[in-house]
Amino acid sequence: MRLRVLSLLVSPAFLAACGSGGTIQGSNLSDYASVFAAASLTDSFKALGSAFQTAHPGITVQFNFAGTPTLVTQIEQGAAADVFASADTTNMDKLKADGFTSANSQVFAHNKLEIVVGAGNPKHITGLADLAKPGVIYITEAATVPAGKYALQSLASAGVKVTPKSLETDVKSVVSKIELGEADAGIVYVTDVKAAGSTVAGVPIPDSVNVIATYPIVAIKGTPNLDVADTFIAYVLSADGQAMLQSFGFLPAS
Repeated sequence: MRLRVLSLLVSPAFLAACGSGGTIQGSNLSDYASVFAAASLTDSFKALGSAFQTAHPGITVQFNFAGTPTLVTQIEQGAAADVFASADTTNMDKLKADGFTSANSQVFAHNKLEIVVGAGNPKHITGLADLAKPGVIYITEAATVPAGKYALQSLASAGVKVTPKSLETDVKSVVSKIELGEADAGIVYVTDVKAAGSTVAGVPIPDSVNVIATYPIVAIKGTPNLDVADTFIAYVLSADGQAMLQSFGFLPAS
């Protein structure tokens, strides 16, 4: 049987009560939460989840990582999600409009785009224009995926026209194909390049043609674990949570 405690809304007063680590003072939480999060959050949220569980003994957090639109479809088709963390506001707005959110979402991070290439940058790519050069195999995410949409915006701003060899379901799939040598370059987030370490290299995209991604988070309407969901969200928004996200390359929430 799952233990239940008083449901708490994530508000400024609640965050203040939680302290810097998002811990509810004087509460005894013992429950479970399922967090559906954008693929670009994989490494950072796994670390956040471990730290959160350490701060809240008895709570188990399980993650489902995928492309943001895939997660929205899963939730709207009845998947058991307690928290949704999106890589854009468009998909979050859709979920809210369709009646699946428990409250207004809150922005918890931002991100920037970067060109990902193979280790050592074998094709000597220096910028977006090089993606259109003959012999360069460029891949990206589908336009419905936030990173894919942002990539199109960045290329348009730079005046670059390039046809991708394939459209992937999420940023991790793009990075994986670059690692395996199945493609020469792709556009992902700065955090994805950092997470891949020495297996790939990153080529910066100038701020003048880059796109800032906004990441909102919310508890799912009707979740039986609203108390735990809100507590996890509070941890992500706390000073400790923000510091951890920034250590993975994310930009501050505000």
